[in-house]
Amino acid sequence: MRYAISFTTPAGDPLSFAAASWLGRSVYSGEPVDHPAIRGLGLHEIAFHTALPRRYGFHATLKAPFRMDPERAEASLLRDMMRFAGTLEPFDLPKLEVARLGDFFGLMPTMPCPSLDYLAAAVVQEFDAYRAPLTEAEIERMAPERLTAPQFANLYRWGHPYAMDEFRFHMPLTGPLSGRDVERFGTALKDYFGPLLSERVTVNNLALFFEREPGAPFQVHSLHPMGRVSARKIA
Repeated sequence: MRYAISFTTPAGDPLSFAAASWLGRSVYSGEPVDHPAIRGLGLHEIAFHTALPRRYGFHATLKAPFRMDPERAEASLLRDMMRFAGTLEPFDLPKLEVARLGDFFGLMPTMPCPSLDYLAAAVVQEFDAYRAPLTEAEIERMAPERLTAPQFANLYRWGHPYAMDEFRFHMPLTGPLSGRDVERFGTALKDYFGPLLSERVTVNNLALFFEREPGAPFQVHSLHPMGRVSARKIA
């Protein structure tokens, strides 16, 4: 089993429903969801180009998927996540937009967010003791020869190239796109998600995701609310 620590919107959030439909799977129930009918895109096209992010579900990675250190236990991870989340204050993200990162689309903030960068770095450091060392095969899958020097250093220190200063918050919505598909999908995604992105998105939880077996889809294991319990009760 592998775990990952991420942010995702609550199960009842309209953005969660829209993303589950777009990707074809609920990250909470793990069940398939019908793709939306979108002018100019066939359902088979949406299914094909969302296959990669569908496996991981609607999320933004904070600590990339890792195998548990054999000396550690899930119960301890859950306890530490609850404790750690309680030390953090919720915050609003800058407005999200549909944007390209490399050759795929995702939801990304329209401006830098220091609180977000701090959270991602803190999560990586706080829970790295739970991560089993990477195997040679896992390292090879990361194509280390293509990484920059900082990314290469992150891979060996933190188990993933895109940590710390290389972190970029994104909630993936497609796999790699090329040619005419870039413009077509970009337009469709902006039309589909645009009406939902006027509402603020608050980072108020840490989500523990899990993968039951290699290649299985990731699913939400548990949400860990940020903020002190006393403050949450007052709110």
